[in-house]
Amino acid sequence: MKSPHPPIVAPSLLASNHGRLADGAQAVVETGLAWLHLDIMDGHFVPNLSFGPQVLADLRPLSRLFFDTHLMLDNPHEYVEAFIQAGAQQISVHIEPDYPVAETLKYIRDRNVLCGIALNPGTPVDAVEPLLERVDNVLVMTVQPGFGGQKFHHDVLPKIAQIAQWRSERKLDYRIEVDGGVDDATGLLCKAEGADIFVCGTAFYHAPDRRAFAARLEA
Repeated sequence: MKSPHPPIVAPSLLASNHGRLADGAQAVVETGLAWLHLDIMDGHFVPNLSFGPQVLADLRPLSRLFFDTHLMLDNPHEYVEAFIQAGAQQISVHIEPDYPVAETLKYIRDRNVLCGIALNPGTPVDAVEPLLERVDNVLVMTVQPGFGGQKFHHDVLPKIAQIAQWRSERKLDYRIEVDGGVDDATGLLCKAEGADIFVCGTAFYHAPDRRAFAARLEA
């Protein structure tokens, strides 16, 4: 199902050199892309640690990139304000942890920041269905989150298709984002099912020609 939105490639800073994060962000600018994906991991909800709001705050004055922020946290509601203050322009939170999800999404929107709901590969798609009218974005994890460079889960494609079908049937306007093992081949599979934001980490930063790589997903 074709998305009503133009495609966006959002390189994940997680896959860049963590000793030179500003250079990783600048590489996105130089490729001509507008979005930067920021994976925030707490070592509890996912078995890895990444970075916190101070990194966003330090990067924010250096570029005009759109900061697409993905909170992989047990308690995201306790941190959304810090990331808003740091410069996040879209914040996606997960459906799986036990916290006030709907209230958190409302808080993000009330602060004039786009909000998204994220779900892991093993989470039934019905889990996010009641929240679709409350979000600007549905982030479908196409690997189990925690580490970059994983192999894409093809069994997630029907989930993307279902979310796209709900969008069409209910005349909603949310975007569908995919994250994990996304390259210019798997990304096009997701695009065919209705996805329109493509988080690319390893595939983007290791591409011989980053501009050509992005163009294949943007076409």
